Amino acid sequence: MKKRILIPNIIIVAMLTTLMVLSVNNANSLSVKADGRVIYTGDTSKNNVCFMVNVYQGADEIRDMLDIFDVYNVKTTFFIGGVWASKNIEVVEEIKNRGHEIGNHGFYHKDQDKLTNKQNAEEIDMCHKLIQKNLGVDMNLFAPPSGAYDKEVVDVAESLNYKTIMWTHDTIDWRDQDADLIFKRATNNLSGGDLILMHPTKKSVEALTQILSFAVNNGYNPTTVSNCL
Repeated sequence: MKKRILIPNIIIVAMLTTLMVLSVNNANSLSVKADGRVIYTGDTSKNNVCFMVNVYQGADEIRDMLDIFDVYNVKTTFFIGGVWASKNIEVVEEIKNRGHEIGNHGFYHKDQDKLTNKQNAEEIDMCHKLIQKNLGVDMNLFAPPSGAYDKEVVDVAESLNYKTIMWTHDTIDWRDQDADLIFKRATNNLSGGDLILMHPTKKSVEALTQILSFAVNNGYNPTTVSNCL
């Protein structure tokens, strides 16, 4: 009898221990979201949405995207990587001159949740100073490279007067070179306040006209991240 009772008890203890660990890990992963400092969506009471673009490549594709945004009279937000901007400052200047918002995407595209506070500050500040010096823009929106952040990353960004921006929908266009799939991911269950993450790829350019047309025809106002907040 003792052996029959002991085995189930061991299993139950193991299950409870596993659940406790998972609960703690889940609570930790959600804690930064819960404190309201990391933005995954904007004002849901309005019909503003943002098809925001994270940039570390694609000068030609960016120019094509700018032309398409112009057709729809849409201004959006480009989160610029510093090391790319240092070699393509004329493209960043064109983004600004065509009326778009510019945000900070770090300097070397590092996973910032793996950096010290000092290294985090350097990543954000180097990009900030580069854009400020060349374009006169004081950015205040920060998109962590690869979406990698923790509480310390958010603390550092906040200390530099930055809001940390994530996304509501991810098109995963950097990986999946399929215009139809990019369109579906950008528009599926679209709602007011949504922030849709894109990158300057050939297939994203191919999908962008259809994406903007869908948004406008369904009563949404594509605009900048700031206008969505």
